[in-house]
Amino acid sequence: MLKIGIVTVSDRAFQGIYEDLGGPAIKNWLEIAVANKWEAITKLVPDEQDVISEALIELTDVQNCSLILTTGGTGPAIRDVTPEATLAVADKVMDGFGERMRSISLKYVPTAILSRQTAVIRKQSLIINLPGQPKSIKETLDELFVVIPYCVELIGGSSIETNPEVITAFRPKQK
Repeated sequence: MLKIGIVTVSDRAFQGIYEDLGGPAIKNWLEIAVANKWEAITKLVPDEQDVISEALIELTDVQNCSLILTTGGTGPAIRDVTPEATLAVADKVMDGFGERMRSISLKYVPTAILSRQTAVIRKQSLIINLPGQPKSIKETLDELFVVIPYCVELIGGSSIETNPEVITAFRPKQK
């Protein structure tokens, strides 16, 4: 079965100071967009590089998630270390994802240039650092997800089928 990891990185949500809105926003979007049966494995972690890396390693190496989406910790603030934690566990860096996410967000806010979102491959998992705000998560996934199923397929992950009423995944035409 397709497993998708969802990791919220937030000191305040982890401490219970406020509700995690990013993780549920990702899950809600996926519930509408992904057509095949899948399981969400969610984690809420503080802005600690080692803790974030450990969560990503568990989701890839133990839980066998084909896709892991993180939210939070991608800005320029001192405690924003999600990209560093993600890069620390990477086998390959997928620069195009970060470039595309910033270009999507720039249509809505000029501060998108402050984002340090990235994406990597670890084993047979694609890990993507999404924005932190639910509105931005939706805007990004609405455009970015078109390439995610094919990328996951290329690295040997589980098949991801999409709901064509929400998004149609790109796959090259067979000759």
